[in-house]
Formats: sequence, C-alpha cells, structure tokens
Amino acid sequence: MNHKFDKTFSTLSKNKMARPQTKKDLQKQAAINYDKLIAFISALSEEEEQQEFPKGTLNRNIRDVLAHLYEWHKMVLNWYEVGMKGETPHIPAKGYNWREIPALNREIQERYSHTDLQEAKSMLADSHEEIMKIVDKHSNDELFERARYKWTGNNALGAYLVSSTSSHYDWGLKLIRKVRKSM
Repeated sequence: MNHKFDKTFSTLSKNKMARPQTKKDLQKQAAINYDKLIAFISALSEEEEQQEFPKGTLNRNIRDVLAHLYEWHKMVLNWYEVGMKGETPHIPAKGYNWREIPALNREIQERYSHTDLQEAKSMLADSHEEIMKIVDKHSNDELFERARYKWTGNNALGAYLVSSTSSHYDWGLKLIRKVRKSM
C-alpha cells in the first residue's frame, strides 16, 4: 500500500522544485503553490473561469479541479483524524485501493459536478487552512520520519501532506494552464 502511495502521487507533479523534505520547505512550497494556483485562476475573467475543458479530460472545468483538490484534502484530514486515534483509516477511501484511483477520481468529479465555482474556491481555501494547521502543529521529525505512526505504514506523515498540498496544487495549476493553452 505505502509504496503505491508514493508512486501514485510522485506522478502528480514533475515539480521543478525538489519535493519538500522538511517542515519549513513544506510550509513554504505549499503556500507558494497554493498562491500560484489561486492567483492564476483569479486573473481569469469570469467567463474563462467557467469555461468547459475539451472533451477527454476527467476534470471538466476549473471547479472540478478545485473540488478534486478539496476532496483529497478531506480524505487526508480523515486519514489523519482516524489514524491519530490509533485506528486504521481507509486509505485511499473506503471501497478503493491505490489501483482504483481513476475510479475514485471519477466519483469525486461526479460528486461535485453541481457545486458552484465560488463554493469550490471557498471549500478549498478552508481545507488548505486545515491541512496547514496539521503541518504547523507537528515537528520536523513528526512530519518526515518514516513509519513514525502506525497508520502511515512505511511512509512519513509529511508524504501525505506534501502530496495533498504542494504537489497537488502544482498538478492543478499545470492542468489548468495546459487546458487553457489548448483552447
């Protein structure tokens, strides 16, 4: 399970910056990549923000991308809450394993397909804040020591947090930019 987590999320981003390995780097990169994503979207006109992506993409518009990021935050927050109680969370989600991520992502897209873009922006801002509170409250060792917590298996807690923040924001921005270029 755990090596598949690393493999799955390492493909999300071919980030030019090194993957954060410290609390300070995670805080910095998550903030920078979140701000870049939001700034790029904010610079678009309302019409551009609402524009549908070309056929063939799972996420059909910017709202879908933001809702996807939000839902992955929610999943990580749930893993954390359950795991830190000493229980075993459903990772990646109940009824899914790492090989079934495409199906899980389709379910996420469908679940939020009627969500308003402004609501998706607000949900993501709130969940980003919640995730960053977790980062802030842990020491560097607590975040990046592998297998420190039973529920993370052989991974470090920070691996989940990096993947759901800095790496995932970079993925979202690259996807939106790529689609915008092709339109």
